[in-house]
Amino acid sequence: MTNPAESLVALLDLEQIEVNIFRGRSPEESLQRVFGGQVAGQALVAAGRTTDGDRPVHSLHAYFLRPGRPGVPIVYQVERDRDGRSFTTRRVTAVQQGRTIFTLTASFHKPEPGSFEHQLPPTRKVPDPESLPTVADEVREHLGALPEQLERMARRQPFDIRYVDRLRWSAEDVEGAEPRSAVWMRAVGPLGDDPLVHTCALTYASDMTLLDAVRIPVEPLWGPRGFDMASLDHAMWFHRPFRADEWFLYDQESPIATGGRGLARGRIYDREGRMLVSVVQEGLFRAL
Repeated sequence: MTNPAESLVALLDLEQIEVNIFRGRSPEESLQRVFGGQVAGQALVAAGRTTDGDRPVHSLHAYFLRPGRPGVPIVYQVERDRDGRSFTTRRVTAVQQGRTIFTLTASFHKPEPGSFEHQLPPTRKVPDPESLPTVADEVREHLGALPEQLERMARRQPFDIRYVDRLRWSAEDVEGAEPRSAVWMRAVGPLGDDPLVHTCALTYASDMTLLDAVRIPVEPLWGPRGFDMASLDHAMWFHRPFRADEWFLYDQESPIATGGRGLARGRIYDREGRMLVSVVQEGLFRAL
């Protein structure tokens, strides 16, 4: 069986079909829609492939316009908005079956020395990832065994995810809970040495757990879901170089949920507490 990390690298390896046009695979899966992190990661690959490669991405802003259909290829069309002395800007449109499903604007910055530095530390001290159970282990502990569907999903999962707080299984578990969550994550295998692959892999991962912070005060994360939810938009700022196959802490919170929409913010740190990435996402929540 192919290592899930290798499968992720292959998923991000787009086919170039014209100068500014790329095609990405969309695996056939038993999901209602294509995973948003996949589309964002592939779109960022397309943008990065049209730059010189000496300017890492420093920010992206994206909108999820329509649900993608699993199993159907996605075409990424890149507009070269600007090639300046210090910054490069690209716009990407993701098209599936003739319809735009996603748009992304990404900015790339030539590295330069800063005149000063500061950052906020993580909001709390957390255990090391090695001391925490995997999600699969927590489910097995609670249910006695991993359901077959979850077993298949766990085997394909490209990231090892470990929740800092134990999973909540009942309404009593969420009573009085603050809209906060934190997870340790890393790819389950090596991702190679291309910095763009690591950036796009982390972009993929950034959409996996962020909206948990919105749901935590309302319902258990693992149990019957009372809401249909979908990502609406997604923004990221990349502050320092990193590897997505090394442990990083994803500290997440939701400052507000109202009008059927919930806002979530995330800060990503390495094991030394250095902030690597900032993330903001809004999601749509509708009662089932």
